[in-house]
Amino acid sequence: MKTNKRTPFRAADKPGTSRAAGKPGGFASDFAKDSPVEKRSRRGVDRNISPQQARGPAGSPDEAPLDEVDAKPAPRRRQGVPQTGRANRGNIGRNGKPLIEAKPERLQKALAQAGVGSRREMEEWIAAGKVSVNGVVATIGQSVVPTDKVKIGGRLINIRFTGSSSRPPRVLMYHKPEGEIVSRDDPDGRPSVFAALPRIRGGRWINVGRLDFNTSGLLLFTTSGELANKLMHPSSEMVREYAVRVLGELTLEAHQQLLSGVQLEDGPASFSSLVDAGGEGANRWYRVSLFEGRNREVRRMFEAVGCTVSRLIRVRYGPFSLPPQLKRGRCRELDETEMKLLMREMARAEKLQEA
Repeated sequence: MKTNKRTPFRAADKPGTSRAAGKPGGFASDFAKDSPVEKRSRRGVDRNISPQQARGPAGSPDEAPLDEVDAKPAPRRRQGVPQTGRANRGNIGRNGKPLIEAKPERLQKALAQAGVGSRREMEEWIAAGKVSVNGVVATIGQSVVPTDKVKIGGRLINIRFTGSSSRPPRVLMYHKPEGEIVSRDDPDGRPSVFAALPRIRGGRWINVGRLDFNTSGLLLFTTSGELANKLMHPSSEMVREYAVRVLGELTLEAHQQLLSGVQLEDGPASFSSLVDAGGEGANRWYRVSLFEGRNREVRRMFEAVGCTVSRLIRVRYGPFSLPPQLKRGRCRELDETEMKLLMREMARAEKLQEA
């Protein structure tokens, strides 16, 4: 009987061998050639066009690999933002717009506007060599611009200019008790009036004038050194009124002498008004007013006519009187109406000065 002999698989053609795994000449390779099944691409193919046209023009997305086409586009870079640091900003503001050209100002005036201190104090600091501009020790009368770096004792100061927008000044009334010093630094460690004031950010309180350690009454503070300088300057003609308790009674001659003028170590001085306010026993009260604020001026004037002041209270400064409800050691900030009153008083004083 004739039998059909099948050729057995060769060792290289068995499944799992290299030829069956797809190498040329193997079983998997032959099956791929003869099979009608083809591995299709993701994109449809138009057989009526040439392969060059199917790929598209050079550099088109069709020419890119599929994994690159399907990838998300890279995020867009943000446009450069100007530096906001003061050292890098120059004439560019924080909002990216050019700063308004500001005229140079005197150094002591710019520091006073920054709330560092009164103009008089700034002049003393400059003369003592405590202030530097751009790394060089400053001199009195020197002018500065917004781009200058001003330092006091190595600390950078954010100076302000009248041409730039700044917050309105704040004014505080304080009922100073006896036994407090109007200074931040005291070698004797006595209590300071600044310890009772509210804290503020970006500035500090500047005292408008001073009161002696044993004198009580109204004391003004402000955040503007320029305003403090105007309130203290004699040209503003801000009246200071005091209640004075004197040991003994003034004679008529002493009364007239205090109104006409007495000679002190730092020049002549006189009261603009002197009124008897009564009293009992050996003490008498008087109400006096003057337009200056020299050191211990009221006490020295009474001593010049042979009288001793046992108590001194300031009850008025300019358009403001000591509120009866303001207790000693307490403070109160001026409201909008009181600030307008103060500004009108300052404008009136400036007109008188110009005239």
